[in-house]
Amino acid sequence: GRLPTWLQGILLRNGPGMHTIGDTKYNHWFDGLALLHSFTFKNGEVYYRSKYLRSDTYNCNIEAKRIVVSEFGTMAYPDPCKNIFAKAFSYLSHTIPEFTDNCLINIMKTGDDFYAVSETNFIRKINPQTLETLEKVDYSKYVAVNIATSHPHYDSAGNILNMGTSIADKGKTKYILFKIPPSVPEKEKKKSCFKHLEVVCSIPSRSLLHPSYYHSFGITENYIVFIEQPFRLDIVKMATAYIRGVSWASCLSFHKEDKTWFHFVDKKTKKEVSTKFYTDAMVLFHHINGYEEDGHIIFDIIAYTDNSLYDMFYLKNLRKDFKESSKLTSIPTCKRFVVPLQYDKDAEVGSNLVTLPSTATAVKEKDGSIYCQPEILCEGIELPRINYDYNGKKYKCIFATEVQWSPVPTKIVKFNIQTKEMLHWGEDHCWPSEPVFVPSPDAREEDDGIVLTCVVMSDPKKAPFLLFLDAKTFKELGRATVDVEMHLDLHGMFIPEKDLKTETE
Repeated sequence: GRLPTWLQGILLRNGPGMHTIGDTKYNHWFDGLALLHSFTFKNGEVYYRSKYLRSDTYNCNIEAKRIVVSEFGTMAYPDPCKNIFAKAFSYLSHTIPEFTDNCLINIMKTGDDFYAVSETNFIRKINPQTLETLEKVDYSKYVAVNIATSHPHYDSAGNILNMGTSIADKGKTKYILFKIPPSVPEKEKKKSCFKHLEVVCSIPSRSLLHPSYYHSFGITENYIVFIEQPFRLDIVKMATAYIRGVSWASCLSFHKEDKTWFHFVDKKTKKEVSTKFYTDAMVLFHHINGYEEDGHIIFDIIAYTDNSLYDMFYLKNLRKDFKESSKLTSIPTCKRFVVPLQYDKDAEVGSNLVTLPSTATAVKEKDGSIYCQPEILCEGIELPRINYDYNGKKYKCIFATEVQWSPVPTKIVKFNIQTKEMLHWGEDHCWPSEPVFVPSPDAREEDDGIVLTCVVMSDPKKAPFLLFLDAKTFKELGRATVDVEMHLDLHGMFIPEKDLKTETE
């Protein structure tokens, strides 16, 4: 096939790559050492490159020829030959865990720089052209967070908005929203933009010792959307996990009898909306998009009725017959919530306050709180992406992988929220990754552009490839075959040529 001539830049992807070190193996697929890979588009040609992230974690493990740094699903232990004092000290120092810098989930852009990120307080700067690993940044030096999301948002001025959890700091556990500017003032050129990091606001956790786990958050023009789900980390269990010989992942639990709370923070006043909005218990990883209309906040997410997804990816479950044997007990469901921020305060108890045409409801309760029920948009999609120019605005297209009851994606889909039309691309033995939409330079409509996805083959005789689809029609434009073993990755981004520093810089 052919590439559009305007496609110039780099598709940069991140995900777990190495799961065995010496005689030791990680327990969970999400623990593997980060492997970066990139496709560079230049004058109609494609160049592939991949490289392990040279994190401190990677270096320590490789040097020791075994896993010596704990990951979320795998606890690592010190050398048994060490003396008893060293062992006792090691137990104590793990109470507030020194987290890993194995940044394997996503790529983040700050100003002209790019970072590999995961959900700990560490991020690693990388060179997107050579995939070299550069300095390590510790968020906790600039803001009191122990963990942060790997799905930040970017505003029109280039600021990064992200959220992290501050665990039992000064007797309080809270969710902190922070902002990183894209550049620093001229006179402070030597300083990093993290020095100018600013806390926008904090949301107190409903429980001091059981903060909610979250993988992403939402944004509209004027509000931040944060969902406090009853999928929680048990801090006491986490502090004793090392001594008990269990992983941190075992300290996460889903409380299906609890509520899921919605928090809306006004970006201008930095204050939270005082009305209490909630829905039934659910587990979510990915927000899709959100926007405002006629006094309502509308946001779309992919939610599950339990936490079976994480358990699926324990390596003991990833057997040869994985695709056949693994069935999610809860199918991913694309839900739209419509939340009335402005409503008649004298409305009757039990009345639905949603005035927009939607099957989603928001019912006023006796105590003044509002119980929300979603409109179901579709089922069986994950790893959603949008045209990011429409982030926080009314939109119609979701690009995603189709997963149905197995967590392995078999197809790429384009879903039109307004018409409910779904277009597919799929072929036998193909496992596509998260689709990335790249708008064409003269785009007039939301879906003017192309969709890129890396496709891994389940048939070892067939080579993996990068697929190009016309975003409008979902017809294949071409594919670039890669003659190396490619791994299933998680997330990434397309970096246009203009955003790449030239080699001399």
